[in-house]
Amino acid sequence: MRLGLVIDLDVCVGCHACAIACKEWNASGTIGPLSDYQPYGAEPSGVWFNRIRHYEMDEYPNNKTVNFPMSCMHCEDADCVTVCPTGASYKRAEDGIVLIDQDKCMGCNYCSWACPYGARELDRSSGTMKKCTLCVDRIYDQELPVEERQPSCVLTCPAHARMFGDFDDPDSAVSRTVRERGGFPLMPELNYNPTNTYLPPRRKPVIPVDTQPKSGLKESIKQFANKLVRR
Repeated sequence: MRLGLVIDLDVCVGCHACAIACKEWNASGTIGPLSDYQPYGAEPSGVWFNRIRHYEMDEYPNNKTVNFPMSCMHCEDADCVTVCPTGASYKRAEDGIVLIDQDKCMGCNYCSWACPYGARELDRSSGTMKKCTLCVDRIYDQELPVEERQPSCVLTCPAHARMFGDFDDPDSAVSRTVRERGGFPLMPELNYNPTNTYLPPRRKPVIPVDTQPKSGLKESIKQFANKLVRR
């Protein structure tokens, strides 16, 4: 089993609901709390598992804003795990989720430097590294209804731009969607083999516009103009 997310870049509206829901759920979860620094000060900051980037593609008037959510990719070949000197970063064999043992982490930042996706953040309050857990404490909670055993970001997204499932199952919803929409991993050339996959923005069809009025329309306009003149 290889659990992960599919994110539809054509649907994401950049509302940051996934980031807020993630922070709320994980504030007291497996890896929490997630510290805030000067939340009411001039330069508020803090630890976030989800961050949304914004990019412009194409040229005006055909340009489009692409909202690009980013979090841990739960890579198959995760160098963040390989470089960890204490074994705090590890990848679960049963589902492929990459986690951090807070009791072993010494905050050396090696894993953060090895991650090309900027998915890891050092919590200055605890001195330990933190990252997305795929809401591991939620997806396996037997007391929750089956339909709610999904990451908080997936359940919260108002545009349904996020999907969660098993990429090792070719018949799962995430696998089928990736095949049908041409989903792609982020920076595959690095050979980290990220599990999370993105669906590309759809190209808008070019619809020809006839700027010349039809002959029938011309006649109607002419008749209407004549009526106004007679009045």
